[in-house]
Amino acid sequence: MRTKTLYLSALLGAVSIATSVAQTVYSVNAVGYVNVQLAANGYTMVANPLVAETNTIAVLFDAAVNGTVVYKFDAAAGAYVSTSKNKITGKWGNTTMTLLPGEGAFVKNAAATNVTITFVGEVMQGSLTNTLPAGYSIASSQVPQADTLDNLGFPKEKGDVVYRFVNGSYVTYAVNKITGNWPAVPPSVAVAEAFFVKKVAQKDWTRSFNVNSQ
Repeated sequence: MRTKTLYLSALLGAVSIATSVAQTVYSVNAVGYVNVQLAANGYTMVANPLVAETNTIAVLFDAAVNGTVVYKFDAAAGAYVSTSKNKITGKWGNTTMTLLPGEGAFVKNAAATNVTITFVGEVMQGSLTNTLPAGYSIASSQVPQADTLDNLGFPKEKGDVVYRFVNGSYVTYAVNKITGNWPAVPPSVAVAEAFFVKKVAQKDWTRSFNVNSQ
């Protein structure tokens, strides 16, 4: 049987958008890697779009410089939880915290230059569900695909708000409470880009996804 090599950014319909997250995606069948660039001396909203062998932050962000901090948002508590890479020892404070496809986090890069993080793993396929709670949470596409949120199957409802973090500030997209439509320019996300969402009610973000059918 011949092995098929795929370039995922073309296969999955990746689009070029203005964002602080830069990505390059390569894949053999449904296993590949994604390069994500952490902004110098600042924050980047990051998602892990692949199922790695080990999905802990300590492993996923091993290439981060000492002093890097990763913040996840606990929707139930309405507060951030974080772990940092010790400035001297280079060891992560919380070695069990994970970052799974569909989740997201803020990463504060302690370096004076951009730092590239490489996620390696399998593309999730089949019937996918990401439960978005009522209120604020951080979310992302469960597959490494760049597109509008509508094309990615995001379950928008009247009154929902999405906040993308672009070049150090938020870009807000509110779903009209009367028409149920996005603004004139709807939100698009890049591969491995996370975003804040404020849902009026809990809703499942569902997709049926297969690499060979995209």
